[in-house]
Amino acid sequence: MLHLTHPARHPSLRPTPPRRAAAPARARPPSLARARTLARARPPSVGAAETEIASTSGGGGGGSVLSFLCPLLKLLGGGDPSRERNDFVEVTTSSISSLARLPWGSKVATSSGDNTGPATSVPTLQLYEFEACPFCRRVREAMTELDLSAEVYPCPKGSRRHREMVKKIGGKEQFPLLVDASTGVTMYESGDIVNYLFRQYGQGRSPPSGLLESTIFTGWVPTLLRAGRGMTLWNNAGVVPAEKLELFSYENNSYARIVREALCELELPYVLQNVGEGSSKMDALQRISGSKQVPYLIDLNTGFQSGDYKKILSYLFQQYSISS
Repeated sequence: MLHLTHPARHPSLRPTPPRRAAAPARARPPSLARARTLARARPPSVGAAETEIASTSGGGGGGSVLSFLCPLLKLLGGGDPSRERNDFVEVTTSSISSLARLPWGSKVATSSGDNTGPATSVPTLQLYEFEACPFCRRVREAMTELDLSAEVYPCPKGSRRHREMVKKIGGKEQFPLLVDASTGVTMYESGDIVNYLFRQYGQGRSPPSGLLESTIFTGWVPTLLRAGRGMTLWNNAGVVPAEKLELFSYENNSYARIVREALCELELPYVLQNVGEGSSKMDALQRISGSKQVPYLIDLNTGFQSGDYKKILSYLFQQYSISS
């Protein structure tokens, strides 16, 4: 299995002098030999229906569903995501999406904070996913509930880098895929991943049944309402930052969702700092940004920092466009 690069440094969680902007560089692929000693595969145990829906490699009924939805939702979504958007429509559809998924992914579950380590700890979880996938959303919701940080490698349809890494790691193009470098576990299947995260980082308890079951009924609502945002690679994407971006967010925040969609469409890897209600990282966020509001994006490659989702969108599509 392919070994992922060591988790990115997090100097933003402690005061640092401003950096000079650096030109984006091509990321180097991780070492294959070391990965085989780090990650051990776990067989999936969830039903084939989820496998077919979450996978976009073809060959399953769900794969056909997504193959049909991708161009349709892209058309309904207005095409180029870098163009000026209707703010009312953006916020309204994202807010309704959040309502559909309540209460999941909004706050830290009781007693989770004691199991996630200090707020300044470097994440050892690596998640390969794409924002519009309802089963990837289920895993991100669990991470918010458990106050977990993770390195996120977006894998939009048309991906030029991360989907190939997924196939090398696990042998198939299926999402989500989790790698836990601290335990050597590599696994597909969102239900298995959620159970593993609660068992490993939630004092051994089981996840709330509603978190797993509700995905089938309301997990597709954000995908449909957001017209497939965060599903396909933007045509002008391709610039790879030398260092991962860092995003303070929580899964069910309406504005943070819009930013995560853009990161996915640009295939930009980032460190996700979940700061749901009750998070141990909330004080760190306030020290850095001066408030507890999310989203808050930090780009160490250029020194850019902002908590305004519209400024973040404008910056991302300008800075990481191959036509810039």
